[in-house]
Amino acid sequence: MTEQPILPLWAKQSINLADPRLGALAIAASDEFFAPLSRMLNPEPAVFIPGKYDDNGKWMDGWETRRKRTMGHDWSIIKLGRKGVIHGFDVDTSHFTGNYAPAVSIEATSSASDNPADLAQVQWQEVLASTSLSGNSHHFLPATTHGEFTHLRIHIYPDGGIARLRVYGQPVGAFDEPGKLYDLAALENGGRAVAFNDAHFGVASNLLLPGRGINMGDGWETRRRREPGNDWCIIQLGTSGIVERIEVDTAHFKGNYPDRCMIQAARMDGGTDQSIITQSMFWPVLLDERKLQMDHIHSFADGIAALGPVTHVRLNIIPDGGVSRLRIWGKVAP
Repeated sequence: MTEQPILPLWAKQSINLADPRLGALAIAASDEFFAPLSRMLNPEPAVFIPGKYDDNGKWMDGWETRRKRTMGHDWSIIKLGRKGVIHGFDVDTSHFTGNYAPAVSIEATSSASDNPADLAQVQWQEVLASTSLSGNSHHFLPATTHGEFTHLRIHIYPDGGIARLRVYGQPVGAFDEPGKLYDLAALENGGRAVAFNDAHFGVASNLLLPGRGINMGDGWETRRRREPGNDWCIIQLGTSGIVERIEVDTAHFKGNYPDRCMIQAARMDGGTDQSIITQSMFWPVLLDERKLQMDHIHSFADGIAALGPVTHVRLNIIPDGGVSRLRIWGKVAP
């Protein structure tokens, strides 16, 4: 697997609001001659394919404009997958060396319309001042303004390419109906994977994605365990809630699904992700050990312990294997 960059704390404690799996869209761009804007939002790490060309030149995995021969600079507009408070950005120029954008700035707005003509009339607010970029690098840049936004306008000076843009933040308005049953762990509701002991074949954050997994790669899967014990991952819920139903979906996992699962939970106030890992070993059991089947949605409502409001859950899979999705259905704690 491609080595992942080390994220700053504000990114670790956020979700990527620009993930197309949450509904993020490429709206418009001044130029997309070498590579379309939509590639910049791809949730997978950027790749470089030697010798791959298309009709306009070298195929690049990102957004790339032609060489500008006039005054001005290039720009693009994207819609975030969820309205949210932005904490910062990863402007990733991986594999762009002699063709990366030398500088970037970002503006944001909140709009009910995705129409470029309407977006041209709204008021935009700077959330990232003009910043120099380097080639083939991740640039973790904190936002300068923390309002609630739905759309971004990205300016590159004067032209060039960006492989990926990650917009780290927290969704807002996810829990606006009192008494409603929500998937408290869903990525679009602000849930996040805090930690896991292994993710050899698939990352734990896949558990929180919308819909069912499209294949085995679209879930969390650990290596084959060759020693005693079991694998686990810890999920922070989007908000504190009282759990009423749990779904464990093993879609596409057939010869490699876990034999059993068990879930612990707790309300955590303060601490760090590292301290939560240590404390999670002693959390009370939310759902006792249950047998699992291959390629199946398991729904558990009976036997869920009355632990009151919880903020974190620990999914234990016994002994190892793959799970596609985890749904923690509950009501927001008063």
